[in-house]
Amino acid sequence: MNLNEIQDLIKFVAKSGVSEVEIEQKDFKIVIKAENKSKNMEQPVYIQAPQAVQQIAPAAAPAKAATPVETAPVSEESNYLTIKSPMIGTFYRSAGPDKDAFVAVGQSIGKGDTICIIEAMKLFNEIESEISGKIVKVLVDDASPVEYDQPLFLVDPA
Repeated sequence: MNLNEIQDLIKFVAKSGVSEVEIEQKDFKIVIKAENKSKNMEQPVYIQAPQAVQQIAPAAAPAKAATPVETAPVSEESNYLTIKSPMIGTFYRSAGPDKDAFVAVGQSIGKGDTICIIEAMKLFNEIESEISGKIVKVLVDDASPVEYDQPLFLVDPA
């Protein structure tokens, strides 16, 4: 099993909601444990090979947010709601390089509006807003990788 296959397996476990997967073949053993959301603790993924033991970061661990792309004046961020990534993948602000962004800073959005696309394993998933409000800040650069539960947008619900 190569590194790409292991990464795909980690992504699958993160998306599927399975808490643990174990695969054992004659020359190696892989145990993948997903993050326990109720305890909010990271659990490592262990890969055991005949002569080496390697530890890979957990599939569902949130990554640090990227540098903001666009910002509007922000007085108190504690009053804003955060829209987070529902999956691991690549974040896209528009449906194509020549298309307009789904949302922009200062734009009002409603529940069910498409706000971005996340590509995961060659599938383009339209992400819809679960809240209504005004986009205050875009937290991720276009075409950047995102992790599960990584903040994508700040929204003013007022």
